[in-house]
Amino acid sequence: MESKNSLLNTGILALILVVVLIIGILLVASVRRITAPIEEAGQSLREQVAAITQPTPTIIPDPVTIIHEVRSLSRLETTSYTLEKIITAESRQGAFGFLFGDRLILVAHGQVIAGVDLSKLTENDIAVSQDGKVFIALPRAEVFVTVLNNEQSYIFDRDTGVIGLNPALETEARQAAEEHILEAALEDGILDTAQTNAETYLRHLITALGFDDVVFSTSTGDS
Repeated sequence: MESKNSLLNTGILALILVVVLIIGILLVASVRRITAPIEEAGQSLREQVAAITQPTPTIIPDPVTIIHEVRSLSRLETTSYTLEKIITAESRQGAFGFLFGDRLILVAHGQVIAGVDLSKLTENDIAVSQDGKVFIALPRAEVFVTVLNNEQSYIFDRDTGVIGLNPALETEARQAAEEHILEAALEDGILDTAQTNAETYLRHLITALGFDDVVFSTSTGDS
């Protein structure tokens, strides 16, 4: 009789444990269903706070793009001269120079760049013989740039009368310096050097492509 009571008690305890386990599972599921919206709301709130405290920058480009200039450059710059020229400029010199005169000495540093404008080449200026020789009527070399280096150019001395300051004198001296620097480069043969350098450069370039030789002449269509 006691053993039957013991078995009965054990069965009841097992049943109670199963019921408790089921109730616990149901409670956990219910709690999750209740707390899930709260957690989602909290996450959303955190994201909103982050958006305020750590905002992502917004880039708004102007829809209008202005292209000022597009150029295809075909200039073969082959020679550059850097020169120095001393220019003396003066105005209103004479008996009243001490009163109205203005005189300065400019040490001018400038650069002259020369080369060949390959955009002037046409199909008629290039021919290839059956033995692999290339004939090119090359445009004449020309000066591309004449410019003073403002950082290195300076007034060495200036002597001005009592009321004789001429504001335009330095500008006129710099313009004259550019002209004299160009003249000096031309007298030294910058165009001949630029022509020779252009031919040498193009000869190496063309023979590297597999041609046997290059013969140059001066284009008759180039003034």
